[in-house]
Amino acid sequence: MISGERFTVEYLLKGDEKEALAKAEDICVEQSIEFPKDLVAKSLILEHIIGRIESFKKVEDGYLATISFAIEITAFEFTQLLNVLFGNISIKPGIKVQKINLPESLLKHFNGPKFGINGIREFLGVYDRPLLFAALKPMGFTPKELGELAYKFALGGIDIIKDDHGLTNQVFAPFDERVKYCVEGVERANSETGQKSIYVPNITASYDETIGRAELALKLGAKGLMLAPALTGLDAIKKLADDKNVNVPLFSHPAFQGSYLTCSESGFSHYCLLGQISRLAGADGVIYPNFGGRFSFTKQECINIAESTKVKMGHIKSIFPCPGGGMSLDKIPEMKDVYGNDVTFLMGGGLFRHSDDLVENCKYFRSII
Repeated sequence: MISGERFTVEYLLKGDEKEALAKAEDICVEQSIEFPKDLVAKSLILEHIIGRIESFKKVEDGYLATISFAIEITAFEFTQLLNVLFGNISIKPGIKVQKINLPESLLKHFNGPKFGINGIREFLGVYDRPLLFAALKPMGFTPKELGELAYKFALGGIDIIKDDHGLTNQVFAPFDERVKYCVEGVERANSETGQKSIYVPNITASYDETIGRAELALKLGAKGLMLAPALTGLDAIKKLADDKNVNVPLFSHPAFQGSYLTCSESGFSHYCLLGQISRLAGADGVIYPNFGGRFSFTKQECINIAESTKVKMGHIKSIFPCPGGGMSLDKIPEMKDVYGNDVTFLMGGGLFRHSDDLVENCKYFRSII
């Protein structure tokens, strides 16, 4: 029944050595049996079910504890795996999930991304450069105006044109009308350029509505989907990634994830949440704020994200890091030096600043890539 195989989680713990060790011991119990250890008599529980400290050491920011758990306590379910990683202890201060290490015996229960880096490149027919990503802004445009904007982006050579994350189903831009006009705009541009640019609508909503919007978007011809998993639940991405009828790339947006990431003493590392967990959920690309923009992510944190989108995780595909957030065209050369070729650069308002000609601005963006 119990195989003896275990997976490990690295936790950064705050406090002095005694306090940090007490937190590590608490994690072992709280994230497994959630029951007083001294009252447990059954040997199976004590030997296999309860968490186990595999290493404990001082690091620059506190103490790093590597704790192992039996793979069986996850029930091989994505939601329960997340619960084991950071369930009740998420309510306790001074604990941060740094990294997960999952054996193939556990990974085999997860499909991960359907496309990944290589699949998206094949999908777009782009193999030798970073991809270009643009967001439809500002909120307040009509579906017809957004469709014309999508057309100009695609005409200028943008590979992926997505809704801004705040566009859902507002009265001034209803979802079905917006998707219809934007799909038509991108397809019209493709017919003129010979490219394979795609439109990616935001389907973030309640769970049932998210799935319904995904179905409608695909019916209307969308070639990708975006959702914010902190709003919909990470399992919404997994549901779509596992669906054989959803044959388009999925993009994860970081809205509402800030509280998981920006506290130095608790939550998740950028590496773990945006890279490893996004891949397990099935995202093909993960959007996040780049360093030097209007958000607080550091250069090293962004490098960590990029590394975790490609780190070996059994059969789980590598995915595109998609840095954006207040970026300007003059930042692109530095970003390319940092990220290399396997990256998708996301531009919003910065694409409008170079000149009054949006199509030419997009072509310039393409040229500096």
